[in-house]
Amino acid sequence: MSITSDQASGLHQLRRPTFAELYLPKLVTVWREGYGPADFRADVFAGLTVAIVALPLSMAIAIASGVTPDRGLYTAVVGGFIASLLGGSRFQIGGPAGAFIVLVAVTAERHGADGVILATLMAGLMLIAAGLLRVGTYIKFIPYPVTVGFTAGIAVIIFASQLRDLSGITLAGKEPSEFVPKLVALAGGLDTINPSAVAVALVSIAIIAALRIWRPSWPGILIAVAFAAIATAVLSLPIETVGSRFGGIPRELPSPALPAFSFEKAKAVLPDAISFALLAAIESLLSAVVADGMTGRRHRSNCELVAQGAANIGSALFGGICVTGLIARTATNIRAGARGPLAGMLHSVFLLLFMLVAAPLASYIPLAALAAVLVVVSWTMAEKHEFATLLRSSWGDAVVLLATFLLTIFRDLTEGILVGFALGAVLFIHRMAEMTGIEERTPLVVADRADDVNGERVPYDSTLAVDPDVLVYRITGAFFFGAASVIGGVLDGVDDTRKALVVDFAAVPFLDSTAANVLGRVAVKAQRQGIRLFITGASPAVRRALLTHGVSPRRARYRQTIERAVADIKAAPGATESAV
Repeated sequence: MSITSDQASGLHQLRRPTFAELYLPKLVTVWREGYGPADFRADVFAGLTVAIVALPLSMAIAIASGVTPDRGLYTAVVGGFIASLLGGSRFQIGGPAGAFIVLVAVTAERHGADGVILATLMAGLMLIAAGLLRVGTYIKFIPYPVTVGFTAGIAVIIFASQLRDLSGITLAGKEPSEFVPKLVALAGGLDTINPSAVAVALVSIAIIAALRIWRPSWPGILIAVAFAAIATAVLSLPIETVGSRFGGIPRELPSPALPAFSFEKAKAVLPDAISFALLAAIESLLSAVVADGMTGRRHRSNCELVAQGAANIGSALFGGICVTGLIARTATNIRAGARGPLAGMLHSVFLLLFMLVAAPLASYIPLAALAAVLVVVSWTMAEKHEFATLLRSSWGDAVVLLATFLLTIFRDLTEGILVGFALGAVLFIHRMAEMTGIEERTPLVVADRADDVNGERVPYDSTLAVDPDVLVYRITGAFFFGAASVIGGVLDGVDDTRKALVVDFAAVPFLDSTAANVLGRVAVKAQRQGIRLFITGASPAVRRALLTHGVSPRRARYRQTIERAVADIKAAPGATESAV
C-alpha cells in the first residue's frame, strides 16, 4: 500500500519517533504550546460539565456490573484522573464504561469483588506492557464491522440487564447472568411488576429524551435522576433506592490497598483480566480516534495504552473497577470547550467533591431511575445507523457483523471479537485471492509519530501538491481496514489553507467498509473546512461503497481522471459542480 503524488515517485519517509515522542503525555504537550488563564477557565467549565454527566452514570454502571455504586465513583475519580494526567489524547475522559458491564458482572459472580479488583490490576499491567511493546499500533487492525457488532451486542445485554430494576420485578432466586436464562427468569416474574418503578423509569427516560431535543446543553441525565429521587422521597414511593439496597455511599475515598493475592486466584481471574485489557485497549483507542475526528488532533496510541494501564492499577488500589476511554463523555468534554487534559483531571476532582458533599442525598436515588439512564445509554451506543449500513454494504461485512453481534450476546464478548476478527481476515484473504495483478509488500502498519515539533504541527510533504492550493493523493492497492488508519491519518493532516483535495482511486481494486468510513469522515471534515474534495478513477464497486458511507455528490465530486479534476478546479475554483 502506498500514497503517491501525481508528480512524485515515492513516499515521503517519516523518521523513527523517539521514546519521548511516543510516550510524552499530552498534558506536557499542551503546557509547552502555551496554556493561559482563558484555557484554564475553559477546562474548568468542561470538567464540571462532564462531572455532572458522569456522577449518575458511574453509579449506574457499577450497580449494573454487580458491585456497589461507590466503586463506580472510585473508578471515575482515581482512574479518570490518572488517564487524563498520563494520557496520549488531549480530550480523553476515563472512567467506568457500559461496555464492561457484562465482563465485570460475570467476573463478580464467579470470583467476587476481590476477583474483579485483582483482574483490574492485572489488566492494567497488561495494558502498560502492550503500550511499551507498541501494540497500540496494531489494534488499528480491528475491522469496523467487528467494532460495530460487539458494541451493538453490549448495548442489547445492557438493556436486558436493566429490565429487572426498570420494572421493579421481584425474583425468587438470583437473577441469571446469561442472556436467555435471564429473559426466562424475568418472564416468570412478570406478575410482580412494580407500577411505581415502571412510572419512575418511563418519566426519567422521557425527561432525558425531551431535554436532548429541546435543551441539549442541559445535563438531562442528572436532572432526570434528581427529579426521580425527589419524587420518590416526597411521594414515599414503594421502590428500591440506592440506600435501601446498598446503604448509601461513603463520603470519602478509601485508603489505597493491594487486593488479596494468591497464585491460584491470579490464575483463576487471568482470562477475565485478558478480556478487561483487550476491551479497554479497543474502547480507549476508539474513543481517542473519535476525539481526533472531532478536533483534527492526533493522539499517541501507545502512550494512551500506558495511561489506561496506570489508571486501571490506580482504580484497583482504591477498590474501583475497570477504566477505559469513554466516547460519550469525551465528546461531551470536547463540545463543552475543553482545551487539554486538565479538563479530564478536573472532572475527577469535581466528582470527588460531589461525593464528599452530596453522598447522603445519593441514598434517595431510585434504582429504576438509574436503570432508565442505562437504557438510554444502551440505545445511544447501539450504533443503529452503522449497523444497518453494514448489513447492506456487502455480504462479507454482514456476516462478520452478525457473527460478532450474536456471539457477544449469546456466548462471550471476547469470543465475539476474536471470531469476528478471524472471519474478517478470512473474508479479506478470499477477496484478495480473487483479485488479479496485486502484489504489495510495503508494511501496512507505521509507527506512532509526534504530532508536534516545538509546538507546531508536523506538515506533510509539500512536494505532493500540484500547486499551492491543490493537493493530490493517489492510493494504490487494496484499501482495507489494515491500511485505513495510515491513509486516514495522512488525509486528516490536510490543512484548511488548501482549496481542493484530489484522491485518486484508479489503482484501488478493493475498498472495505472501514476504509469507506474513513473517507466518509475525511469528506465531512473537508466540507466543514471549505475544501473541495474530488474522487477520481473510482470503479463502480468502489464508488458504490463510498456512496453508501456518506461520500455523496454533495460532499465530493467524482471524476474519471486526475487531469479532469485539476482542470475543473482551475477552470471554476469556486463553483459547485455535480458529479460526473
